[in-house]
Amino acid sequence: MSVPMSLTVPRSNSPGAEAWRRFKRHKMAVLSLVVLLMMVAAVVLGPLVWTLAVNDIDFTARLKGPSWRHPLGTDDLGQDLLARMLYGGRISLAVGLAAMGMAITVGVTIGAIAGISRGAVDGALMWLTDLFLSLPQLPLLLLLIYLFRDTLKANFGPEVGVFIMIVLVIGGFRWMPVARLVRAQFFSLREKEFVEAARALGATTTRQVWRHILPNALGPVIVAGTIDVAAAIIAESTLSFLGLGFPPDIPTWGRILYDSKDYLDIAPHWAMFPGLAIFLAVLTINFIGDGLRDALDPRRVL
Repeated sequence: MSVPMSLTVPRSNSPGAEAWRRFKRHKMAVLSLVVLLMMVAAVVLGPLVWTLAVNDIDFTARLKGPSWRHPLGTDDLGQDLLARMLYGGRISLAVGLAAMGMAITVGVTIGAIAGISRGAVDGALMWLTDLFLSLPQLPLLLLLIYLFRDTLKANFGPEVGVFIMIVLVIGGFRWMPVARLVRAQFFSLREKEFVEAARALGATTTRQVWRHILPNALGPVIVAGTIDVAAAIIAESTLSFLGLGFPPDIPTWGRILYDSKDYLDIAPHWAMFPGLAIFLAVLTINFIGDGLRDALDPRRVL
């Protein structure tokens, strides 16, 4: 006997498909995702198409505006800004992603331990978190860079050494909000019925964390991670603009801005394009974070 259409049970979507459906409702988030993917594709694949070397010097073309030969213009040495922007974009985005990964890893670890523990362990970890939150970040960033930059350069080379240093320094000062967020999620989830049921069935604390609590706490963490990427890009750009980031021959977006500061009146294009790239990267990542927040919030009806 056939089942009437009105009595058929609709097939439920997977959590990932449901989150994607919710995310697509956020038009600005989808547009931002497209723009960000285009930027990533440009910095990854662009040097294969635009093959000018980043350090080629042409004094006859110095401080030229955008043209067919140099679509983004040139700097004071006649170096092509498009080639330098494509090269520097890899570093700026890689710093943001690597620093975010470090901040998320440390924050989730400390927050999970504090959230599942009670008493002295939780108090000590939160005291450590509050201590890091109270430290003045920019002066400490500058101090750590001055102390360890030369050592890391000597051991890993100028580019890799500075990359490691900046990722460690930025990531080391971005894990605290993630830790507090994960701790709060753990406090809420560990008293839920499904965790109580797992505990009653004899699940160990480790299994409760990995199989039941942590997967349900990752939604806010993913959103926080997008914010950390944007903050790390801004922090790297700030350090490079202050002359404390990568060496002058490594053209990150912040370094290009720093080099252009004395020529704003006669070559505004030199500062405009890296500034626009930083602005677009941070803006799109923030909109993507807004979309993920709406998509991963089970209480929000879209």
